[in-house]
Amino acid sequence: MRYLKYGLMYLLAAIWIIPLAWTVLTSFRPRDMIVGSGWTLQFTFDNYIRAWDAAPFGQYYINTIEIVIGILAVQLVTVILAAYAFARLRFWGKDALLMLVMMQIMVPPDILIVQNYQVLKSLQLIDTKLGIMIPYFASAFGTFLLRQTFKSVPYELEEAARMDGCNVLQIIVKVYAPLAIPSIISFGIVSISHHWNAFLWPLIVTNSPENRPLTVGLAIFAHASETGAQFAEVTAATLIIAIPLLVGFFTFQKGFINSFMHSGVK
Repeated sequence: MRYLKYGLMYLLAAIWIIPLAWTVLTSFRPRDMIVGSGWTLQFTFDNYIRAWDAAPFGQYYINTIEIVIGILAVQLVTVILAAYAFARLRFWGKDALLMLVMMQIMVPPDILIVQNYQVLKSLQLIDTKLGIMIPYFASAFGTFLLRQTFKSVPYELEEAARMDGCNVLQIIVKVYAPLAIPSIISFGIVSISHHWNAFLWPLIVTNSPENRPLTVGLAIFAHASETGAQFAEVTAATLIIAIPLLVGFFTFQKGFINSFMHSGVK
């Protein structure tokens, strides 16, 4: 049984790593040796140079970072306040409202694309970074995650803070938020990785390179390269987009796992 478990683990690891390894090797191979030339030790960085020069990936990087950080910053405010309200405050209809919020987790975001697009069009926010960010300013997952953490915080700490003269916002900032750092990190990881890789919504609401994120830029770049079948440049561009997440994951892997283990989900 033990060998079967480890064998299955190695098999799943191989299934995950083989496509990544192929992409890495293909991105470094010369253009004329991509198809039908067998394995070779000849490698080049020309594919990355050509891919970077062929599309404004620098601008795409700036756009993506602004979008991801903007979404996460607003989400942290909304989910922390909502989580505190559901964990500590008493008000009529709290359970029903919490259930309504949790139902959003079961609703695929793609269902609301048409409605969200119509709202942005009426607000004249089509082809803007703000238009990409607005639908994600609230997070049911983040609210639930932090609510579970806040409920595990001893109420005596809040009472002590009130006796010291803290108001509600000060209690949240000085008591609850510091104790929820592992959960906040966990949510930040999920949010950043999700919105870094988001494609369909940004594709629909952006029309100019000044507002396109990396995923949309890669799709346009790959489509423009299809006629020439430049697989080397496309794989190089793919890694240009994926490298930050890969480096971050492998560098902080232990911290990621610990954050999820202590995230307060019971």
